[in-house]
Amino acid sequence: MTYRIRAHHGMCLSFFQGKGYSGAFTENMWKMKERLAQNPEVLLVCGTDDICARCPNNREGICTSSEKVEAYDRRVLSLCGLSENESLFWDEFEALVQKNILTAGRRESVCADCEWNALCQ
Repeated sequence: MTYRIRAHHGMCLSFFQGKGYSGAFTENMWKMKERLAQNPEVLLVCGTDDICARCPNNREGICTSSEKVEAYDRRVLSLCGLSENESLFWDEFEALVQKNILTAGRRESVCADCEWNALCQ
């Protein structure tokens, strides 16, 4: 099974603490975190993904904050040397995000204006 994953969710999952937009969203995020721990193949996207499926900001496949979060996605892809619609295994993507963004101290350059920023400090 290949999961569609927004590029910036590679960072969000590192900091996820069970808080989110709604109970349904949080439950889905936990399930996706468990599934990704099995190292499946992921397709990196700059649009709604399998995590967004239960987000209240997802309006028929379009995020109500699409301009802002698509910019996050594109920054993550750029910093990791990846492209939209590229497929790879989750562990490889997670390692690239860790190395090129989180450990390198670049997270805030990607998403400092996110409403959940305080959780990622």
